[in-house]
Amino acid sequence: MTTTKEQPALLRYQPTGLDAAPEVNALLESLGLGGFAADGLTAFGGRNDNWAGSTRSGDQVFVKTVAREPDGTSPELDRALSFETLAAQLPAAAPLRVPEHLGTDRAAAVSAYRLLPGARSGSEVALDGDFDDELCAAAGRAVATLHSLDPGGAEVDAGEAPLPPLRWLEAFPWSAAQDRSMAQIAAWKLVQDDAEAVAALARLRERERAAPHTPAHCDLRFDQFIVHEGMLYLCDWEEFRIADPARDVGAFVGEWLFQATYSVFAPTGDKDAPALGFDLSHEEIVERGSAGLRRHLPRVAAFWRGYLECRTPDPELAERAVAFAGWHMYDRLIATAQAHAVLNPVARAAAGIGRTLLLNPAGAVATLRLGSPR
Repeated sequence: MTTTKEQPALLRYQPTGLDAAPEVNALLESLGLGGFAADGLTAFGGRNDNWAGSTRSGDQVFVKTVAREPDGTSPELDRALSFETLAAQLPAAAPLRVPEHLGTDRAAAVSAYRLLPGARSGSEVALDGDFDDELCAAAGRAVATLHSLDPGGAEVDAGEAPLPPLRWLEAFPWSAAQDRSMAQIAAWKLVQDDAEAVAALARLRERERAAPHTPAHCDLRFDQFIVHEGMLYLCDWEEFRIADPARDVGAFVGEWLFQATYSVFAPTGDKDAPALGFDLSHEEIVERGSAGLRRHLPRVAAFWRGYLECRTPDPELAERAVAFAGWHMYDRLIATAQAHAVLNPVARAAAGIGRTLLLNPAGAVATLRLGSPR
């Protein structure tokens, strides 16, 4: 579900009670903001506990926790704070905008940020059809600016990004299987049983290791963007590291491809049409899919133009980005399968597109508008 244009805001949820998380108000008190006011406290979607609202001093604040290891350390928090260190070098008018970081309690793995009231998640903006060329170009400039940051002597994680996990392509660990739905296990099996796709992912990992590395988000999705008063912000830096910049470019392309795939099976408004269009013929699927790509590829082109305005990529970045877009299709279908018992046609269509991109990334560079702007 999305919000209406009359009430543009992120989706809200009931937050965890502050009695169970005293470290939240303790952090706010230490920052001189006062604890959260009881009225109007809410939360946004995400895997981490979070709280949003006004403090007793009247400040609008967003607080989130991140995962901790059994020994109390938090690599996710370390990565997020390393980004904040690099972000301090950004000028006020930089294309990369991020919510202001107010402070962190390292021991509790809790961070506070300035809340942007009335902001909308990029995923909601995309579903509402409002993630237009202008916003996509802004996203391209933001990501290119991120990739141009100078890490200098800052301590930034240079370890290999965890996805795709090549060991899981050979065998799925029982410890992980217990936490996955049947549909997710079936999604992994789609990849494991495809020797060509597994080999293509291994080649992508090899190309990634040999590629020039830069600061990178490494978890780029629409919901990591927020739109506030017409301006685009990028957030959630727990996977930030020195990595192949093609990961971020490919993820943004993959988000639009997944949108196009979903649109094949989305309801058309015809009350006599089959639910979610699952009874479509092959010809109807091709027709809808082509129409979806025609709608979304200009967004990819706008992103790429914005990217090239701020950074000159290495010669092979576009091709690697296409392959990462292919992996992103698998990644999204695995993530969205969490709430299902069986894979639906959307997931299988996404896997088919992802496979095509993985096996022949060079052949899709022009189609996906990642070539020279000339």
